[in-house]
Amino acid sequence: MSTAPSSVDMLKRLVAFDTTSRNSNLALIEYVREYLQGHGVASKLVPSDDGTKANLFATLGEGKPSGIILSGHTDTVPAQGNFPGRIEDGWVHGLGATDMKGGLAVALELARDVALGEFA
Repeated sequence: MSTAPSSVDMLKRLVAFDTTSRNSNLALIEYVREYLQGHGVASKLVPSDDGTKANLFATLGEGKPSGIILSGHTDTVPAQGNFPGRIEDGWVHGLGATDMKGGLAVALELARDVALGEFA
């Protein structure tokens, strides 16, 4: 398997982006886009009308007749205090750690493995 970040390491990175719903998600989206591009995964950036946020559509196996869609969001609800990604007592803590950045971290690890042909 690849030595790229594990899903837990990726989750810590994703949680470190402040994507509270009132803020932009562009830094996180660009990070994910570059990560996927580094593994040969094509993607398309779709900005919001005001350009402060974006969606990212990534495709593996383009041109194949069927596939799986993994969909999620990157915004988090506002909260008091600072919640950087950290591990404490074996748990990852931070805004979005379970909804939805946790799922995104796992999807990115799987996308990397599929792109590298390491997924059976």
